[in-house]
Amino acid sequence: MQATSPAEAAVAPTAAAVPTVKRRVLAMVYEGFLLFAVEMLAVLVYLLLTGNRQEPAYQVGLKVFLFLVTGAYFIWCWVDSGHTLAMKTWRMKVVRPGQARLSWRTAALRYLLAWGWFAPALLVCAVFGLHAKGEIAIALGIGVLAWALTAFLDKDRQFLHDRLAGTRLVLFSKPVRA
Repeated sequence: MQATSPAEAAVAPTAAAVPTVKRRVLAMVYEGFLLFAVEMLAVLVYLLLTGNRQEPAYQVGLKVFLFLVTGAYFIWCWVDSGHTLAMKTWRMKVVRPGQARLSWRTAALRYLLAWGWFAPALLVCAVFGLHAKGEIAIALGIGVLAWALTAFLDKDRQFLHDRLAGTRLVLFSKPVRA
C-alpha cells in the first residue's frame, strides 16, 4: 500500500461514501462554468493559430480541438489528483477499485464514455435536423436526465460511464481544521 502524506490522508475517501446523484449533477453544472473558461481560452488559441478562418474545415477543426482540449483537461485532472476543481469543491473523487488512482488509459476511457451524457441527444438533433436552441436544449435535457437515471439502476449508485470504465465516484471527508 502506498504511503500517504498528511494532506492526502485528510481527504482520503471513506469506504462506502457515494455522492448522491443530486450532488454529482450539481458538480457537473459547476464544472460547466469552469470548463467555459478553459474552452474560451482554447478558442482564442485556435483562432490565433488558424488566422480566424471561417471555412467549414476550420469549423470542424475547432470542434475537434475543443474535444481534445476538454479531454486533456479532464484526463489530466483525474490522473493527477482524482478530481477536477469542481469535483474537489463538492468533495468527490474518481477512483478505481481499492481507491487506486486512474491510469491514463482508464481516464481516457472514462472521458469517452462520459460523452454518453450528450452524444445520444446530439445524434437525435443531427438526424432530425433540430437546430433551434430550444429544441437542442430539450434534447440535451432529456438525454442528461436519462443518463442521470442510470445511477438508480446500479447497485452501487454509479453512473453508467463509471460502471463501464471500471471507475467509481466517492466522497472524501472534510479536511480536519487544526
